[in-house]
Amino acid sequence: MAAQKIRKGDTVVILSGKDKGKTGEVTKSMPKDGKVVVAGVNVAVRHKKPSQVNPQGGLERREAPLHVSKVAIADPKSGKATRVRFEERDGKKVRVAVKSGELING
Repeated sequence: MAAQKIRKGDTVVILSGKDKGKTGEVTKSMPKDGKVVVAGVNVAVRHKKPSQVNPQGGLERREAPLHVSKVAIADPKSGKATRVRFEERDGKKVRVAVKSGELING
């Protein structure tokens, strides 16, 4: 299995769509679907009928998944979008930001 370039907990920049330019933290990663959920980004509104659990009903806002091609890792140095490269440092396979050469934690 190939290593993931974008993982849960990473800070990412949105590259396209209505939220282009926003940054957020990945809250969920779905590698089989090729999607990620980013906090505060791609918020979908669902109308909920009143129920016993939620007697008031109303609007429910939740983050919808985004395709991984629409997001890029934020460079640890500059905060701008960067690609990810894998290198071997101290006998370990680590993720490195292409723009700055900085190590991506995780």
